[in-house]
Amino acid sequence: MDEIVYLNGSFLPLSEANILVNDYGFLYGYGIFETMRAYKGKVFRLDDHLKRLNTSAEKLGIAVKIATIKEAVGETISANQLSEARVRVYVTSGEGGTVPDVQSCKNPTLLIKAVNYTPFSAEVYEKGYKVIISAFHRSSRSVLAGMKTANYMESLLIRKEALDSGCQDAIVLNEKERVAETASSNIFIVDDNQLKTPHLETGILPGITRAVVLKLAVESGITVMETNIIPSEMFSAAEVFITNSIMELMPVTAVGDKIIGTGNPGRITRILTAGYRALVNKEIH
Repeated sequence: MDEIVYLNGSFLPLSEANILVNDYGFLYGYGIFETMRAYKGKVFRLDDHLKRLNTSAEKLGIAVKIATIKEAVGETISANQLSEARVRVYVTSGEGGTVPDVQSCKNPTLLIKAVNYTPFSAEVYEKGYKVIISAFHRSSRSVLAGMKTANYMESLLIRKEALDSGCQDAIVLNEKERVAETASSNIFIVDDNQLKTPHLETGILPGITRAVVLKLAVESGITVMETNIIPSEMFSAAEVFITNSIMELMPVTAVGDKIIGTGNPGRITRILTAGYRALVNKEIH
């Protein structure tokens, strides 16, 4: 069956969905997106994702109708008859003038895609990810910091760098040489039984999964710190894991040639992973 997508108010087979060549999302990457995971046909923390999307849209001056998007997300999942799904919402400023001018864009483009998602096996989570320290940097001063934008080249280069090194992801530092995030995930370390994660001022994305994990940790009696982290702290940490909405919590068992902790997922990582999955099961019914 051809994938069905939602494009500007219509449901179409993917092969029939077309974006205008003067769309500023295509020409200049002027747009935003959200990646979400659906369980049993329902997106986990959909309202949180759409709130973040709306915040970014307001910063970029793109008009969005959150109620319309929310309804269309559910309908797109249903149209593709999906249970476990990876869902993407794309919003661009739409078609604009030949001379670059965002104010010439009058009608935003809205595209929603939903495809089947097969979770990683238990063996992948048990083995964990091996990552490197990226040669690229994030800028906490960038106007794009904290947003998921269609201007995604930097993250693609970071991911390519990791894969070329035989790793699954790469840790990115900011301009102050502080740990920021990976190509597409937030970072946590466990040091002296304390859970630490870079604070938002480092220029990171305010991850939806990150926020859930922080709340779960507090509820579990784990001391939490949003702080500056330098690379040496990560190397000496008892545990490291990364988070995003698709893979949930993924243990990091090696950074370059440095084995993290015992080389296996740690106690706090396991506690929070179990807590996250229990919360998903509770909220998705």
